[in-house]
Amino acid sequence: MASFDNSRRKILAAIVLCLGIAGCGTSDKQPKRDKAVEVGYVVVKPTSVALTNEFNGRAVAYESSEVRPQVGGLIQRQLFQEGKLVRAGEPLYQIDPSLYQAAVDQAQANLKSARANLKAADALARRNQSLVDGQLISRQDYDNAVAAADQARASVAQNEATLATAQINRRFTTVPAPISGRIGRSLVTVGGLVSPDQTTALATIQRLDPIFVDVQQSAQQLLALRQQLSSGSAQPTDASASILLPNGSVYPQPGTLQFSEVLVDQSTGTVTLRIRVPNPDGVLLPGMFVRARFAQATQVSAYRVPQAALVRGPTGNAFVWIVGAKDVAVQRPVTADRTDGSDWIVTAGLQPGDRVITQGTASLRPDTPVRPVTASTPQRLLPPTSTPSAGN
Repeated sequence: MASFDNSRRKILAAIVLCLGIAGCGTSDKQPKRDKAVEVGYVVVKPTSVALTNEFNGRAVAYESSEVRPQVGGLIQRQLFQEGKLVRAGEPLYQIDPSLYQAAVDQAQANLKSARANLKAADALARRNQSLVDGQLISRQDYDNAVAAADQARASVAQNEATLATAQINRRFTTVPAPISGRIGRSLVTVGGLVSPDQTTALATIQRLDPIFVDVQQSAQQLLALRQQLSSGSAQPTDASASILLPNGSVYPQPGTLQFSEVLVDQSTGTVTLRIRVPNPDGVLLPGMFVRARFAQATQVSAYRVPQAALVRGPTGNAFVWIVGAKDVAVQRPVTADRTDGSDWIVTAGLQPGDRVITQGTASLRPDTPVRPVTASTPQRLLPPTSTPSAGN
């Protein structure tokens, strides 16, 4: 029994010794784990970036005019086809001219009578001139004759003005198009009675080529833009606008910014910007809702940073991770107020040549050792280590 216990002790000691040797061997062969985090980075450099904004807007006719009568009467004829293009001066309606023609005839007759009276008065004044010189008539009679001639001359001028007025009114019986453009539906019919002081227009003409697009920009944005221009951090640029149609497609003709209003709308706090857009095919119609995208200025010395690189803190402050001098992660606060495509536009906080980390930022902490590689470098996968089988 004692020899059996001694044998068991020897066996247990041998097993413990083997386990210790195996443990030591395993520890010597296991490589040390690399604590550096592999990250992808991009090198940033300053560049010029267009300050592009997108605004809601509506199309507005380039010119719009209501067709209104300048004399009263019955509509005899409608001389246009609704919805068609008309030219300035083209006749649109014919008002019954009978009364106005009669007024012209009467004015012409009155003018003839006034001219006849003037002829007789002038002759009498000339005759009295010789008589007064010979003292055959009194000076008073001569003065009366001269005054009568002057009155007759004034009567002629009055009747000429009356005739001209009657002729103008007769011409107004034909209602012309005030501007060239596309005319809408007629709001009166043949046989309708119209008058110069009526509130309803006969029709409306709108010029649609070119056409205006009015957009709204907040006064705060406009003020910030002007401050950037005055400080030199941005430069003015040619404001060529791209128009987005209601279906999301891009209108093929670019527009040009014409002007901005000098007044701020008190109800909305916005300023109206007007864009002139060619519209040869009539695609844009007045009242249509569109969007306008254009650059109001070019920002200098800005940095493009991929959106994945920028992180927002709990208070909304922005920062990026950069690769420090000793390949450690450094947190850098930046100013980034807008995006352009897939990039944030950083205007403060970066220096030329900074290596901004764009991949692997989730596990970073300040001063974390990193192994930087160029962004989008394929990940290197190590082969799996072989596991000894149970039989070995």
